[in-house]
Amino acid sequence: MTDDRAAAIEALLARAADAHHVFERDELHGEYDQAWPAWYGRYIVANGLDAIVGHEVDADAVGELLQRLWDAFKDVEPKPTESWAGWTARRIATEL
Repeated sequence: MTDDRAAAIEALLARAADAHHVFERDELHGEYDQAWPAWYGRYIVANGLDAIVGHEVDADAVGELLQRLWDAFKDVEPKPTESWAGWTARRIATEL
């Protein structure tokens, strides 16, 4: 079950990445979005994270989780061979 959830979350994170790229290009005129975890949190909650994990989740809390997981991903040794989205999705599936 966790593998199915992780795969669905990974796909959702990939869609968020695509949408966020458009947001940075069009709304931020190419500027890097320092607050990207909060943006991703709102996006993935608005686009079905609740249904994937089976309960309501708070977008702000998800944004904070994404920031924490990004920091952990950067610091993990040895470096993961999988993508950030896959690595993060597995942790979200477990933590939420």
